[in-house]
Amino acid sequence: MNILSVENLSKSWGEKLLFENISFGIEAGQKIALIARNGAGKSTLIRILAGQEMPDSGKVVIGNNIRVSYLPQNPEMHPGTTIINYLFDADSEVMKLVRQYEALSHSHIQDRKMLEEVIARMDELQAWNMEAKIREVLGRFDINNLDQVISTLSGGMRKKVALAKALIEEANLIILDEPTNHLDVNMIEWLENYLNKQNLSIFIVTHDRYFLDKVCDTIIELDNQTLHRYKGNYVYFLEKKAERLAIEQTGLEKARSIYSVELEWMRRQPQARTTKAKAREESFYLLEEKVSRKRSEDPKDFNVQMQRLGGKILELNYISKRYNNHKILEDFSYTFKRGDRIGIIGKNGSGKSTLLRIIMSETKPDKGKIVKGTTVEFGYFQQDGLPIGGDKRVIEIVKDIAEDVVFKKGSMTPTQFLIYFGFHADVHYNYFSSLSGGEKRKLYLLTVLLRNPNFLILDEPTNDLDIETLNKLEEFLQNYEGCLMIVSHDRYFMDHMVDHIFVFEGEGNIKDYYGNYSDYFRQKKLAEKTNRNLLKAPPTKPALKTRNPSGKSAYKQLKEYRELTAEIEHLEQQKEALLLKMNSSQGSPDDLRQWAIQITELIKTIDIKTDLWLSLSELVEG
Repeated sequence: MNILSVENLSKSWGEKLLFENISFGIEAGQKIALIARNGAGKSTLIRILAGQEMPDSGKVVIGNNIRVSYLPQNPEMHPGTTIINYLFDADSEVMKLVRQYEALSHSHIQDRKMLEEVIARMDELQAWNMEAKIREVLGRFDINNLDQVISTLSGGMRKKVALAKALIEEANLIILDEPTNHLDVNMIEWLENYLNKQNLSIFIVTHDRYFLDKVCDTIIELDNQTLHRYKGNYVYFLEKKAERLAIEQTGLEKARSIYSVELEWMRRQPQARTTKAKAREESFYLLEEKVSRKRSEDPKDFNVQMQRLGGKILELNYISKRYNNHKILEDFSYTFKRGDRIGIIGKNGSGKSTLLRIIMSETKPDKGKIVKGTTVEFGYFQQDGLPIGGDKRVIEIVKDIAEDVVFKKGSMTPTQFLIYFGFHADVHYNYFSSLSGGEKRKLYLLTVLLRNPNFLILDEPTNDLDIETLNKLEEFLQNYEGCLMIVSHDRYFMDHMVDHIFVFEGEGNIKDYYGNYSDYFRQKKLAEKTNRNLLKAPPTKPALKTRNPSGKSAYKQLKEYRELTAEIEHLEQQKEALLLKMNSSQGSPDDLRQWAIQITELIKTIDIKTDLWLSLSELVEG
């Protein structure tokens, strides 16, 4: 049974048709993701569902007793209000009680009698589950000072407060527009688990493909003003979309064959048509329209022509930086090598963007030295702001940078380059100010890529980009031969783009881990499990859970478990030793390649042995 139904919905933005006569429903407990390219109307559709905007035609029908909670992409908040007033503005008695309880609990002057009355009433309404839920959400988002005024919060913190509000409201349906923006990886993983546990319906717009795969059971794609529905997760969507496009391509080839015959007939016919001939003529024009919907073919080996990097690229020597008492970097050193592809992860506020700004000379370190090679040409995509001056047309912005985009096997015109990255021809002469938020960020990213840098620095490049553009960007970067540094919370993107990562662990400590994000995550979970087992372990030898009364299998498993523990530790030491060699600026290029191959093999071996170790550890009583 649908808790929300969309019936023949249509919406235009000026002269641009976003969608027409679309219909779908959301069932109780269903978790739906909406996928579409930037500018196709995702946020507009989601605002209509939330009752924030009216359609041109059609209607949205919400079931009785259905409460909707909504997170907009760019939340609007009154700057003078406090966090507690923003979070608890719902009309339900439970939320009012929780607000009273939170206010009294945080007050410096305790009204003991009032607090006791509120506690008694919360007991009556069984409101403590709601209070515990609120505590969990606020704690995870590090929202502690509820009296803080909204105007004092950063953009990222405002988004987290708005997301917390959407999660804690009493709702049957949560509508979320890009909820993972401004969240670090730990928060995203918590949000995945939290939403999976909740018995409610979710309608979500997100570009995070791992998030889609783990949370959503249905995907709706808005493509060319038409909805396509897929009953499954993101992997299923990819498979079925490929099948759909293949069928469409077959139909297009068939239509082209018929079109050539009909075109010849049209040329041979006299002006005066019979009724039958006129019907055939009308069919011809419909066929012509179908044939003209040609999907642009992507260039092969899209590898930009860039200036060659010299022997010396970039050296960071004992860089330190702190803000007040907050230590960001402490004696950090690294020598960049040709072809480095480095990802940067860490909690929000740990200093990731600060390191990039230091490299770009936008921020000075407290101490340390930066040495840049003479051949280095940086391309820097900043997380905040869109430094595109003036309100020019899209095509003019691109042509101001390059009349042709040259790559190793051919070239592209600015028009082809825009189409390749999802700016359809009808957008090229639009002004920058008329673009959607996602389109503006995408165009800014393209202006960075167009300058053919040989050292790309990308700070959260995936925020607000559609999945189609992300796939294009990944294709571009996979062929990119320069140095690459990426700050991103998008785990899928990081797994495909980088081969080692800088982990900002806090207090100025940066760990250089050789591998992608998933490699690091598995290793981190293994270390956490090992530490928990060590803390729980009694001084006696660990016993094994076994149903074998003889104990022989138990002894064999225990022995294998101990051997694996020692082997993994030894392999990790070997890997760390090789990493030290690679980062010491010693060794020839052949040595560096050989060490990299050895590290890759070690990581594979560690992963295999770790999986076996985890299986055996389940049998060990810590």
